[in-house]
Amino acid sequence: MQDEQNSQEPLHTSSEEGANATSTPYEELSLEERLAKAEALAQDNHDNFLRAKAETDNVRKRASIDLQQARKFALESFAAELVTVKDSLEAALTVQHSEVEAYRNGVELTLRQLCSVFEKFNVMEISPVGEKFDPNRHQAISALESDEAPNTVLSVMQKGYALHERILRPAFVTVAKAKPEAPAE
Repeated sequence: MQDEQNSQEPLHTSSEEGANATSTPYEELSLEERLAKAEALAQDNHDNFLRAKAETDNVRKRASIDLQQARKFALESFAAELVTVKDSLEAALTVQHSEVEAYRNGVELTLRQLCSVFEKFNVMEISPVGEKFDPNRHQAISALESDEAPNTVLSVMQKGYALHERILRPAFVTVAKAKPEAPAE
């Protein structure tokens, strides 16, 4: 029974009794001693709170700096790839005397470089000829009467582009509309 009672009460040692002190139940301490222990515990808890708060603030500041850096340099690898495309265009402009076919070949090579960069970074072309019109991916510029099913894309005036699944620019298209029915006689 004695052991049961002692296991439920907190045991504290008095600093006056030294290293060989015996355990004293909290209730046996004087009010001043109890107050001193409670104040010390409160001060420890307050110090721990301030340290935790400071650490949280430091983590928040580091995360904010990391986010700013990520935003600032998000396009770094994409931009580095585009530099080679720009170099090719500038090289084409430095040629003094060349035939049209040589320029054409250079432009085709530069276009392949640009397409390679787009593919590497998941920039996809939207060229929906023959597909059903999708207002989320296409912008209808005009509608023409056609034998095609209504709302089928007939032609693309300007290709659209998507980055992964997000539309950068919709494709500008002409869509089919139904021919008016001839009046019955």
